[in-house]
Amino acid sequence: MAIILDVSDPLTIQDRCDRCSAQARVRATFSSGELLFCGHHAREAGKELVIKAIHVFDPEGEFNLG
Repeated sequence: MAIILDVSDPLTIQDRCDRCSAQARVRATFSSGELLFCGHHAREAGKELVIKAIHVFDPEGEFNLG
């Protein structure tokens, strides 16, 4: 898994969290598809999401894994 910044496919105002419909801040890609998360739900999912995802698009550093 890698945390990436792919500027060719940025999140837009229309992208919504799959859990609560707030504006998406993080995109997690899995072998079965992708999920979008607001900042709150991205932080709630935490490192488990990072471990299970193939790629995590986190342009604002919601995970702050340093």
